[in-house]
Amino acid sequence: MIDTHTHLTSCGDAPLEVIGRARAAGVQQIITVGSNADEMRAVTPLLGEPGIYTTAGLHPNSADQWNDQLEQQIRERATHPRCVAIGETGLDYFRDHVTPETQLIAFRHQLELARELDKTIVIHCRDADDDCFRLLVEEAPTRVILHCFAVPQRLDEAIENGWWCSFAGNVTYPKASDLLLAAARCPVDRILLETDAPYLTPVPHRGTPNEPAFVMDTLRAVAQVRGVSCDELAAQVLLNATAAYALS
Repeated sequence: MIDTHTHLTSCGDAPLEVIGRARAAGVQQIITVGSNADEMRAVTPLLGEPGIYTTAGLHPNSADQWNDQLEQQIRERATHPRCVAIGETGLDYFRDHVTPETQLIAFRHQLELARELDKTIVIHCRDADDDCFRLLVEEAPTRVILHCFAVPQRLDEAIENGWWCSFAGNVTYPKASDLLLAAARCPVDRILLETDAPYLTPVPHRGTPNEPAFVMDTLRAVAQVRGVSCDELAAQVLLNATAAYALS
């Protein structure tokens, strides 16, 4: 199994302990995100660990940090053999940390970088799907992952555009039946699973910090609603992630 999106350096325990528990649970590969300069630096010591990959980018809630120096840092990190994507980037109109105008500037730059470098782009989209989808269509990056997929009403549109939809632990929540149904409907070759740890802890671990080992609980919930075995879905998610992130 693979956790296709997490934040190892933000989890409660030391990253190597978290990785060890994930491996014991059956999670052999992890994409740990670099969503700002500090996080990119923090994950560097982990990139020698087997099965650990990363990304390089700037989260929309930190978009006011965008400058030429950061763009160069992202470019340099993108050359690392374990860096498999640009992001997470995108738009977040739910929180008011940064104006939409500032977010759009950082987002456009990262879309251009992903296209120029032929990298996958990992999208954070919250209450901003109209602008996110429009820009993704306009800029047409090579590979798009909609991280923590949260717009079930736009699943068909995402699939028509060839994007991957990554479902997190919130699909296990009682009030998220629409998300679980979207996970059931998502085409077999476009579905990914993630934790977004330490956030969005799945049932039955809610109330504790999330971690990559818990992606197995999301796997069980989604496998059940899709009517397949956990082993079959885990193998498919790994196959999809290999294509989505161009893993070697």
